[in-house]
Amino acid sequence: MPATDNLPHALYRAEQVRELDRITIEEHGIPGLILMQRAGAAAFRLLQRRWPEASRIAVLCGIGNNGGDGFVVARLALEAGLEVALLQLGDPARIRGDALTCARAFEAAGGGVMPFETLPKEIDLVVDGVFGTGLEREVTGRWRQALEAVNAHPAPVLALDIPSGLQSDSGQVLGVALRATATITFIGLKQGMLTGDGPDCCGEISFDALEIPAVIYSREILAARRLDWRQQATLLSPRRRTAHKGDYGHLLVVGGEQGYSGAVRMAAEAAARAGAGLVSIATRPGHAPLLNLTRPELMCHGVDTPAQLEPLLQRASVVAVGPGLGQGEWSRALLERTFRSGLPLVVDADALNLLARAPTRRDDWVLTPHPGEAARLLGCSTGEVQADRFQSLSRLQQRYGGVAVLKGAGTLLLGPSKRPPGVCSDGNPGMASGGMGDVLTGIIGGLLAQGFDGEVAATLGVCLHAAAADRAAAAGERGLLASDLMPEIRRLVNPE
Repeated sequence: MPATDNLPHALYRAEQVRELDRITIEEHGIPGLILMQRAGAAAFRLLQRRWPEASRIAVLCGIGNNGGDGFVVARLALEAGLEVALLQLGDPARIRGDALTCARAFEAAGGGVMPFETLPKEIDLVVDGVFGTGLEREVTGRWRQALEAVNAHPAPVLALDIPSGLQSDSGQVLGVALRATATITFIGLKQGMLTGDGPDCCGEISFDALEIPAVIYSREILAARRLDWRQQATLLSPRRRTAHKGDYGHLLVVGGEQGYSGAVRMAAEAAARAGAGLVSIATRPGHAPLLNLTRPELMCHGVDTPAQLEPLLQRASVVAVGPGLGQGEWSRALLERTFRSGLPLVVDADALNLLARAPTRRDDWVLTPHPGEAARLLGCSTGEVQADRFQSLSRLQQRYGGVAVLKGAGTLLLGPSKRPPGVCSDGNPGMASGGMGDVLTGIIGGLLAQGFDGEVAATLGVCLHAAAADRAAAAGERGLLASDLMPEIRRLVNPE
């Protein structure tokens, strides 16, 4: 994920940000023109910091307020001595209000406006002021051609408020969207910027509240919450000097069909590294002695039948089921017995696929599907899940209960409490490799075993997993392995 260290944790839908804007103008007497000028000025300051050597810029302006922000940037760049090509998309006769005032100010400063035909070859930066947050339909025609031309150009892109073509609430690309190098967003951080296609399109995100009074934010309930490890780590405290292993729970990991022993091995070690007092594995008999050779601290048991699982369930305080489980007769029998144990559960991988065949609901589990598994659980396509991840998350939680974790870029989380959904802003593309989900399952299971409730354990676990991956990716994202996270997990759960 792009750097988000200085972003607010409050996330909003586009209509909420428009309402905050209206309140600012109509009830607090700050003119819309002033807000537009502040937005353009904030964007130009970022431009100067981020690209101090840029001397030739192209500013693409639409006919709405986003275009007005672009006219302000263009005027400030012109006054600073930069060479500015302002390219107009849409009929300039339709520009109204504050945007028209800013367009005229640019022209009064000596700027020229040209209809968009193509991008100049010799430019150092493109500023995107084409569409704002109100875009709801697919981008077509000349608009689409313009966005595709920007994406094909080698110059970096600075997007104003949101990259053109990205739906603000869902993070879905509406036909085509700009792939910005950086995005500066205003007044409220839009929830779709952090999940779905948002991270790909937004690049490095900056935020400016445009000096609006803080009291205004109390008028809108958050649509979602940004989650990160820096915030969540404060929930961990040093252990008592007299602590013993029994204080931190006993997690049982169930899975590891023939050929998939690595999945339970990674989940179990991740749980131990996250601080579980004891970790056991129930797996195929042929795997158990081999797993003990690679990590002797894990208690590995060969299990052929549900009856053999019984004593392990009696000793456990939490169960994580699914890593490498498979979907055969052995898998189904163990899953059914696990579900009847009455223990808190983390359910992942093939356990989710089996659950999709015989849906049930309970309050004491955490479900951790990726989009494909979520589609099976919801009886729809993966594309439908990804088209609106927030809606898919809500449907998962309502249908199955407990805590739903929808994995992916901008992992989402929703529990049974009244809290808005969470969006993890940590993580990186190196996590797109086998075994990462097993590690997350183990982390959440290990935190549940230590006494955190389901929603807190899932929130901590998602952020810990992503932050550990970010630290491990310091050596490079490509080639990052799930097992590379283990030492980082241990470092992070011991905050200084």
